[in-house]
Amino acid sequence: MEEAASRDAAVVTPWYPTRELPFRGAFVQAMVDATAPGCDRMVVYHCDTWVSAMDEVAVEAVEAANARLLSQAVRPVPTVGGAELVHLAVTTPRGQDFGPLARNHERQLRAALGGKPIDAPVIHAHVGLPGAWAALQNARPGARVYVTEHATYLDRVLAEPEARALYDEMLHRVDGFLAVGEPIRNVLKAEFPHHADKIQLIPNPISFAETRAEPVTELRRWLFLGGLIPRKGVNWLVEAFARCRAEHPELTLTLVGEGELRAELEERTVELGIDDAVSFLGAVPPARALELMREHDLLVHPSRYETFGMTVVEAVAAGMPVLVTKCGGPQETLAGVEDDAGELIEVEENAETISDGYRRLRTRFEQGGLDLARAQKTLAGRYGYEAVAEAHYRLWYPETSAGDPADPAAAGALK
Repeated sequence: MEEAASRDAAVVTPWYPTRELPFRGAFVQAMVDATAPGCDRMVVYHCDTWVSAMDEVAVEAVEAANARLLSQAVRPVPTVGGAELVHLAVTTPRGQDFGPLARNHERQLRAALGGKPIDAPVIHAHVGLPGAWAALQNARPGARVYVTEHATYLDRVLAEPEARALYDEMLHRVDGFLAVGEPIRNVLKAEFPHHADKIQLIPNPISFAETRAEPVTELRRWLFLGGLIPRKGVNWLVEAFARCRAEHPELTLTLVGEGELRAELEERTVELGIDDAVSFLGAVPPARALELMREHDLLVHPSRYETFGMTVVEAVAAGMPVLVTKCGGPQETLAGVEDDAGELIEVEENAETISDGYRRLRTRFEQGGLDLARAQKTLAGRYGYEAVAEAHYRLWYPETSAGDPADPAAAGALK
């Protein structure tokens, strides 16, 4: 397979922030922001899944109409890091299985390209299905294709026979496969032991460039960022906040995000008599989310499961202590600086675990038991833009990058 003649790259992803959904794919946007400056050119293909209720006849008609429009309607626009963004709608029937969805993304990306392959020697896809499958099927001859897997729903993908077969073929064909954390890598090694040696780790990049105006002096203003869904533990968060505010009336809680539990949570804050101290901001753009981190005192992140825990690292980068569950990714990302950054608590279905964790953290904070500067320095070396970008470059452009990407010592963030 021929080596890249330039430092051009393309990114294929089903997730990228939009005006309507500014949170979705923020980690992909961060990866583009980190890596695009080191490329001659980067084009991001956002294959946005547009779901609606359609019968079989309507599916064919809608997809045919969309195909006629795509090659004329899609136009690159500027995005972060000097990259270009091509946004295209992938019309999708409600409830489509993961295997057919991957083939759907493949077809509709091809339609957007006018039947031509992606014009880049390196393609980096996000999530195995549908992103990597669509990238492989639309890559030009000789292109190198890499994929980063983030999906928390990977078990559901692999439970479908057709999707599992496509995933196995994808793993065989890609030039490099990257998991964002050990939880995902462990699942894939168990499911596809014949591909175990191919599955490496590379984290999501986090910016450590911005600093807060004033350091945190008290853990008064709580912040939650994420989906208002059961998996994020937000119901227990509200209950725990009510308990802690009964002891410390100055506490406030800001919840950033949308989800199925919002109305229920708003009603519950009224029942608990804390609605005057709780703010629901809805979804906000990534830049505003980072501003909010620099304006609050404590990130409370009681998720049930995370593959990486990007928000937790972003909070530390913003100079904010964290109270976070041991839900997979966070104990890996914070390894070695857990006590410096805040408090890790068990994943339990109750409010007491969170409120007790807050009391311990508050006591340690007041006694000077945290070292956020040390945590920031350590995490920047692992997950900062420069470290993660260099790990990507070593994979994408081995002919122009120093070091051996197979060597963890040389690869830095890659292992």
